[in-house]
Amino acid sequence: MFCHEYLIDLKAGPAAVRAGYSKNGADQNGYNLLQEEAVRQRIDELKQARNEQINIDACYVLQRLLEIDNMDVADILDEDLRVRLLAEWPAAWRRYLSGVDLAEMFEGRGEARDAIGMLKKIKWPDKVKNLELLGKHVSVQAFKDNVKNELTGVDGQAPTFVVQFSKRGEEGEG
Repeated sequence: MFCHEYLIDLKAGPAAVRAGYSKNGADQNGYNLLQEEAVRQRIDELKQARNEQINIDACYVLQRLLEIDNMDVADILDEDLRVRLLAEWPAAWRRYLSGVDLAEMFEGRGEARDAIGMLKKIKWPDKVKNLELLGKHVSVQAFKDNVKNELTGVDGQAPTFVVQFSKRGEEGEG
């Protein structure tokens, strides 16, 4: 039960409560459960089954990120920089917009005011963040650090260090 509840929000404490554990100590109980190998394996199995059921994998995510990266404002604006009809927009624009703000514009005041247009603010996805996510993708690894900071000794074993101490006045004093 805990494993299924954990997949809802990936938070051990709330999952433990939903699984029937007491609210007192739920965080600790959840943590303890996640330390058990069998529980971690079951969670991985459930995640895999869910991914297969909804058909989402790393390739799917990469494809969606590429769609966002390829979004071009020229796809939704005409030559006079007017917003095209929604039916003319590519699917990526309709799917991935962060938001649209509409405001009617008026000239004059009170009853004498006339509508003169519509202000349309289109918020598209954060392209820099999207590029960062693309770069971090498993198959792209644009930001993978290839520097190894390991010390190895003879035959790949742990290194051995020899430290020599000497008394004052003896050879080696520095």
